[in-house]
Amino acid sequence: MLPFRSEIRNSPNQQAIKIFLSDETLDTRIKKHLEHFNEIDLIEITESIGQNRVGENITVFLKDDADISKMKSSIDSSLWWYFEEDHVD
Repeated sequence: MLPFRSEIRNSPNQQAIKIFLSDETLDTRIKKHLEHFNEIDLIEITESIGQNRVGENITVFLKDDADISKMKSSIDSSLWWYFEEDHVD
């Protein structure tokens, strides 16, 4: 099982990336890990609604001038690095 997956969510109000972690106990740690990105406006941990979803997800709201595709790629790379470097106990 992969440690996470991410999805782009476009809405009329604000660009967002949803991150679903296999281990929800890491939500707060991953949220803190992502706070270094300047292109991020806000990060929230929210309940997931839908089929085949984990109970919670991390929703990353981007600033208006951010390129959502590039940010998803950067976030994914950063998370892969996080999990490969064994920052998780």
